[in-house]
Amino acid sequence: QVQLEESGGGLVQAGGSLRLSCAASGRTFSSYTMGWFRQAPGKEREFVAGIRNTDDNPSYADSVRGRFTISRDNAKNTMYLQMNSLKPEDTAVYYCAADDARWVNLFSPRAFDYWGQGTQVTVSS
Repeated sequence: QVQLEESGGGLVQAGGSLRLSCAASGRTFSSYTMGWFRQAPGKEREFVAGIRNTDDNPSYADSVRGRFTISRDNAKNTMYLQMNSLKPEDTAVYYCAADDARWVNLFSPRAFDYWGQGTQVTVSS
């Protein structure tokens, strides 16, 4: 089992940057597939970015590719989401997620068993 805690959210102007962090408990962080999801008011939770335990080929939603970068530091039990060129439509609560299944559908929230409490990102125009 793993516990997740996000940090780094806040209010930023359009075009600005934020870096989200997701700190994980436990000694087997390196074996987890990790993901970032977001949920705006009145909308379903959607995939943002994901990275497998093999760390060989991160995946991104089309809406953030080229602007966001996901990474992980297994020595620090932490995952990051660097968000650049932020847009008002990026405004949402951002959640980190983890799962230790042998194969995880990165793009589906239902594939992840463990979730953080979320951090608010607000981008003003």
